[in-house]
Amino acid sequence: MEIRIGIVNTGRELNFETDDSADAVKKSVAAALDSGATHVTFGDSKGNSYIVPTASLAFVELGTEDVRRVGFVA
Repeated sequence: MEIRIGIVNTGRELNFETDDSADAVKKSVAAALDSGATHVTFGDSKGNSYIVPTASLAFVELGTEDVRRVGFVA
């Protein structure tokens, strides 16, 4: 699934692919915001970690979890 994160006062967005489900990502972001945590951590499918300050989150966009089809559709 693709995740796109907007950060306040930054011209670029953070884009990466993750193996986590959309519900798991939603719960981790919501838990960090509800608890007043200063940072939220994300992991991508390549093993990289991203630490984003919760005060700087502009948006979190979650892509679809559908697997891309290979070939032609008739």
